[in-house]
Amino acid sequence: MKIHLSSIFVDDQDAALAFYTDVLGFQVADDVPMGEFRWITVVSPENPDGAQLVLEPNAHPAVGPFRDALVADGIPFTSFAVDDVEAEYERLVARGVRFTQKPLAMGPVTTAVFDDTSGNLVQIASITA
Repeated sequence: MKIHLSSIFVDDQDAALAFYTDVLGFQVADDVPMGEFRWITVVSPENPDGAQLVLEPNAHPAVGPFRDALVADGIPFTSFAVDDVEAEYERLVARGVRFTQKPLAMGPVTTAVFDDTSGNLVQIASITA
């Protein structure tokens, strides 16, 4: 068994697609019209056959209170693995990404948290051997 898809709720699919591709550097895997919304998935260019992230519309009424609670408590909705959090932090800051937590080393794990401009906090993390 392996992870195929994971979803993140977004306010605006077009804006989220631009952020996740143009700013973060993911690649579009699927972009299919589905009535009012689209089935949009992005994938890491480092692993194009790997797990895909669905940019899921936040249309369900439970999404708003759920995301608001996570953001209010500073809890990231998801986490992306990077080789070097400090380097990725610098790259993303240069691209205009707003971080709510600067790189923080916690033993062998270093994390940082950013606002994805779609209502979510997202963590980047690396583990040192």
